[in-house]
Amino acid sequence: MKELQPVNQQVVLDISDDSKEQKTASGIIIPDTAKEKPMHAKVIAISNIDNAEVSAGDIVIYKKFGGTEVEFEGRKYLILPYADILAKIVETESI
Repeated sequence: MKELQPVNQQVVLDISDDSKEQKTASGIIIPDTAKEKPMHAKVIAISNIDNAEVSAGDIVIYKKFGGTEVEFEGRKYLILPYADILAKIVETESI
């Protein structure tokens, strides 16, 4: 079994798009190149970082033009520096 293991304070995010093609109300298909990419993803792996605030399984928001996209075993991943993570999405209870 193979897996991606980041090094040098890098983080691997799963950015695979599982959604189907989108159409407008009039039936025009919107190509992938015209869609705005989401800026949040699930953390798959994190390198050895002291006091890291995120871990595998967390959903994070990252910088728009950061990182390097790679395809590995049929899925798309983004490898980016830990410093490019802007926030972690957490669920809280409503008051």
